[in-house]
Amino acid sequence: MKLSKMKTRFLSIGLVLASASALVFTGCKSFGVDEVQRYAWPLATASPEDTVTQIFSEKFAEEVARLSDGKMKIQVYANSTLGGDRDLLETCADGDIPFVVQNTAPQVTFMPDLAVFDLPCVFDSLDECRKTIDEPDFYRLISDVYTNGGYHLLGIADQGFRVMSTNKEVSDFADFKGQKIRTMENSYHLAFWKSLKANPTPMSFSEVYIGLQQHTIDAQENPYEVIVSNKLYEQQKYIVETNHLPHLISLIVNDDFFQNLSKEEQDIMTRAARTATEYARERSDERIADRVAVIEESGTQILTLADEVRNEIRRNSQEVYASIRGTVSEDIYNAYVGE
Repeated sequence: MKLSKMKTRFLSIGLVLASASALVFTGCKSFGVDEVQRYAWPLATASPEDTVTQIFSEKFAEEVARLSDGKMKIQVYANSTLGGDRDLLETCADGDIPFVVQNTAPQVTFMPDLAVFDLPCVFDSLDECRKTIDEPDFYRLISDVYTNGGYHLLGIADQGFRVMSTNKEVSDFADFKGQKIRTMENSYHLAFWKSLKANPTPMSFSEVYIGLQQHTIDAQENPYEVIVSNKLYEQQKYIVETNHLPHLISLIVNDDFFQNLSKEEQDIMTRAARTATEYARERSDERIADRVAVIEESGTQILTLADEVRNEIRRNSQEVYASIRGTVSEDIYNAYVGE
């Protein structure tokens, strides 16, 4: 029975990719005014449906359809239906899936300059972060990174900052010491938590709730959205607003696919992405406020770090800065940190 379901799933994915390939390689030429796509272009994510990633994706698809009077169609496939983050990046680069929406962290392996987004505690507010990303010179530099990787960057939204959840009250720098915290398998993230004297442990996200429940780990870090949707706060006494990294979400399209579209169709996608980015950011802010309320109602306490503690975190993570600075383009680094 399991084998049968698996075969059905792979067959379904194959049919989607076959339709996408037909469009990418034989049908991505410009459409005439009266022509309508035979198949919808797939847009894939590895995120669940109740997320800002899905909101961003659906708004983009909706705007593309609206601006093209229904002639250009995009179908969103969420929750790793067409593959995990790495699979999606590879199939997008190959041209099998035209559009992908995902966090920038998994993309660093393919485009090392994106490690600039792993610099810890650069911004004190989301507005400051968004202003930097939208600054024309910086956005052009980052767009070039994606182009060189085989993608075209359409927009960057976010799910707010990543924060820490834990069972130990954190009021000063020394309180991070020894805490066994789950992180993504990202060398810069690991180095950051080590610089705080914590004990970072890479772990599959599916194991985090049980890990907290069984005390295999003491803490974890994620945006509020993820903490609430996965009920991680149920196993934690505190949320510490470390705000160490913005959780950025990129909307990308295969570059060859994009370049083969007419100027009018490219403009439609660019305008649709701009509207979707603004909308996703607005919804993200609303959802963060809602998630904070859910956590507070549960009895889990939210702790805000004093400025002196944040400054000490920055001082202690300078080796991470040096490591990333040695990896990314100097222009990108300077534009991001404001040097």
